[in-house]
Amino acid sequence: MVEALKEIFSAYEGEKGAVIPILQKVQAKLGFLSPEAIGDIASFLDTSSNEIFGVATFYSQFRFTRPGRHTVHVCLGTACHVKGGGTILETVEKEIGVEAGGTTGDYKFSLERVACFGSCALAPVVVIDKDVFGRVTTSKIKETLKNYD
Repeated sequence: MVEALKEIFSAYEGEKGAVIPILQKVQAKLGFLSPEAIGDIASFLDTSSNEIFGVATFYSQFRFTRPGRHTVHVCLGTACHVKGGGTILETVEKEIGVEAGGTTGDYKFSLERVACFGSCALAPVVVIDKDVFGRVTTSKIKETLKNYD
């Protein structure tokens, strides 16, 4: 991990105000911000881990736990909710065995609820990784999940 971070840090040598871009690049490289990565960032920027963690926790884009290989996003916006988004979310939770906001023990799936994808005409919508599924039904989502290893 140290070597991967050194490469990122080298682009920001002497830039004390680069906390967010560094956090973004580290997360992109590692998939999440581990306590060790936060410590390394703090050392590089000559500040405390608490300071870096404080910045990172302010923004919802940063993760602090290892994500699954596949991320399932279930829309719960108004159109999706009316068309059964809540039932779809419950079905996914039961199928993969984890609640929204969690990751399966085998790191196969992470499950997230989303306020809106802006694809209301396709409601209810589920996005797995970058694959968009519209007009999802409970039987459709069960079958779809089986296609991800």
